Amino acid sequence: MPTHPISSYPVNEFRIDFEPVGRRVSIGPNETLLSAAQQAGIALTAVCGGVGVCGACKVRLVSGELSPFTETEKSVLPPDALEEGWRLACQAFPRSDLKIEIPPESLSSSQRLQTEGIAGDLSLSPAVTIQPFEIAKPDASDLRADWERFTSTFSRTLENDCAPLPVMSQFSNLMRDEDWQGQVIHHENGQIVGFLPKGKAVYGLAVDIGTTKMAAYLLNLETGEIVARKGEMNPQIAFGEDVVARIAYANQGESHRFELQKKLTDSLNGMIRELCYQVSVDVNQVSDLVIVGNTAMHHFFAGLPVRQLGQAPYVAAVGQALSFPANLVGLETAPNAQIYLPPNIAGYVGADHVAMLLASDISSLPGTAVALDIGTNTEISLSKDGRLVSCSCASGPAFEGAHIHAGMRAVPGAIERARFFNGEWHLATVDEEPPVGICGSGVLDIVSELLVSGQIDSAGRFTDRTTSRIPFKGGDAIELVPGERSGTGKPIIVTRQDIREIQLAKAAIRAGVDVLLSHTNTQPEEINHFIIAGAFGTYLSLESAIRIGMFPDLPRKRFQQIGNAAGTGARMMLLSMPSRRSAEKLLTRTIYIELTTDPAFTDLYVDAISFNS
Repeated sequence: MPTHPISSYPVNEFRIDFEPVGRRVSIGPNETLLSAAQQAGIALTAVCGGVGVCGACKVRLVSGELSPFTETEKSVLPPDALEEGWRLACQAFPRSDLKIEIPPESLSSSQRLQTEGIAGDLSLSPAVTIQPFEIAKPDASDLRADWERFTSTFSRTLENDCAPLPVMSQFSNLMRDEDWQGQVIHHENGQIVGFLPKGKAVYGLAVDIGTTKMAAYLLNLETGEIVARKGEMNPQIAFGEDVVARIAYANQGESHRFELQKKLTDSLNGMIRELCYQVSVDVNQVSDLVIVGNTAMHHFFAGLPVRQLGQAPYVAAVGQALSFPANLVGLETAPNAQIYLPPNIAGYVGADHVAMLLASDISSLPGTAVALDIGTNTEISLSKDGRLVSCSCASGPAFEGAHIHAGMRAVPGAIERARFFNGEWHLATVDEEPPVGICGSGVLDIVSELLVSGQIDSAGRFTDRTTSRIPFKGGDAIELVPGERSGTGKPIIVTRQDIREIQLAKAAIRAGVDVLLSHTNTQPEEINHFIIAGAFGTYLSLESAIRIGMFPDLPRKRFQQIGNAAGTGARMMLLSMPSRRSAEKLLTRTIYIELTTDPAFTDLYVDAISFNS
């Protein structure tokens, strides 16, 4: 631990503001930023125990003055990172009040829920509004039916006297239970969504249906507040880990396609009930929904055919935005709650990417901006001079832990951070549990460290400098964790094939970026903003990704990891009708490039496989 003692200083303590987690603490001049973070309850990653050699506790000075750079920092951090204000929290001491930025990659798993994506300032203008009312009771002199009694009272504000049968059937009992007063929920399309007792709030649901995971957010539409959230695995995973396998299953017959749809709707109904239960809300108060997902998930949910998604040229059945009643697909919400599905750009660039582009506000960024969401299929967009071009590349599931020998999802015990120094591996696991496998960010770090330490060459082959080498299936592997130290009692190893999987995945992503650069006559160094979205994109190490050639080597301040921006975009569209219109405009101005037919893609992909690319 470095020491910079101060014999006398004009103040005893300095105030440290940590962004974007919103924590504040006061510390003395002889306490490190790592200590300050710990006192503030922020779980910074410190693989080396705070001695400065792992580089995992990286933070950026936004304002204020810190102690001079230590020799350790100069050896661990690149010169341009030092110029941009990046420091190691375990090495830096305050010299004034400070504002400190903590990037997502420096947070351990306990802080992950604080990274939810970004959103600009929104004025609340949801698709539904609520209006209180009171009507006269029937008596011997007025024997009109309940519904006609209501419609005659609101004849000036109702577009028509009709409403779906579920809405009408809700009305009579509610009036008698609530002494002939209540609230009517109007949708901007002119329909009545339902009725509520007086004083009850109206809620909406934003959902991101991913190929692997689903995230749902319950929002108060009168305040814009997220009142509950829930994530769970996509139940379709039993039919295949990727969309190609699920499309193949759906193509075996209509019953299979509807089975996949029902898996989603049943799961969503369970999530709706759980979210409402958490905050004592009735499902009838859920009056509007925005659901995003890739094109395949969009089609499965809406009950649209998917055969064409599995056949060249891989086109969507529907590209435009859709709106329909939630009960049409079996969701249990307000009687006539409406679902809004944003547009799809192409067969493999869906509404989730549109939501991400909306949340990142890529179109308004100056200069050239690249935005991507890394997954089994990685969607990439580039904005330049008013143009917007997009593509999708098959990066495979390696970054989700699949096809890796000891691979797993980011669950407790998964190795999520790795550094190699002093001839040893230093590892961090999710929730600090004993290691049981390796998740995507961990395997990325491992390959990067193998490359930097000279244990693999540019082709990904082991070298004579490789440590902990063991025979494996006629070849070699490295033993990362011996059996006696693992949570399973079995060694955790990294094979040559694991390294190859990462090579192929990173090559697909880099080639996709390079194709868009080529189509817009842009050089990598001209990229002003490089936006990385999604769960894996949030927690990957930028340094590791750049070292292996997955991302261009740009000044680090040009990168931004924005969390689940698809979910953020869905919430924006739930709260704001103008956001929906903005999303629809993105569809009309986006040029899609199909990589399988692009003449430059194959050569760029082959070039990108090498770690020297």
